[in-house]
Amino acid sequence: MAQWQKLVEGEVVVTITGKSNTVQYDGTEKSVSGYDVTITQNNDGDTTYTKDDFTFSGTAEAKGTDVKEGGYSMGLKAENFANTNSQFTHVTFVVVDGKLTIQPRTVTMTSGDATKPWDDTALTNDTVTVTGDGFVEGEGATYTVTGSQKDVGESNNTFDYKLNDNTKADNYKITRVFGKLTITEKAEVPYTLIFDA
Repeated sequence: MAQWQKLVEGEVVVTITGKSNTVQYDGTEKSVSGYDVTITQNNDGDTTYTKDDFTFSGTAEAKGTDVKEGGYSMGLKAENFANTNSQFTHVTFVVVDGKLTIQPRTVTMTSGDATKPWDDTALTNDTVTVTGDGFVEGEGATYTVTGSQKDVGESNNTFDYKLNDNTKADNYKITRVFGKLTITEKAEVPYTLIFDA
């Protein structure tokens, strides 16, 4: 490769690239482990440097359960790797750390719509539905619907929510959508004229 053309005779560059993975939060622990090895060397005769010529002291694993900014790093470092082949005295380890990324679930909370003719009483609808990826089993929220419409017209069916104690906000990307409460004009009551004979 062009970037290693200036390697001196017998010089070896070992590039360690930690495995990476991206998953969606589901309430269980996730992990990614292992690393890939790329070896570039200026051959000294027929001698070839291999994976068997160095040791690794460390843990090539990243694990986590919750969404975390920046993800979970393996923590691989060059000093975790050591050359064990005395025939090679110029061995350099270049490390690209591995990482586990847990993405939040999408949750859309939508309050219900409702319509009725004016009757001088308030129109409400306490229904809230959850769509998108939804909450993990055993997690969720409680809702307080505050929307109300009494006069002819339309308004948002507003509501607030509170996540359950075991439900972490960072694990979810939550969107609220307000339904509509609509009062229409009072319907005309048909009547019949009755004439005395």
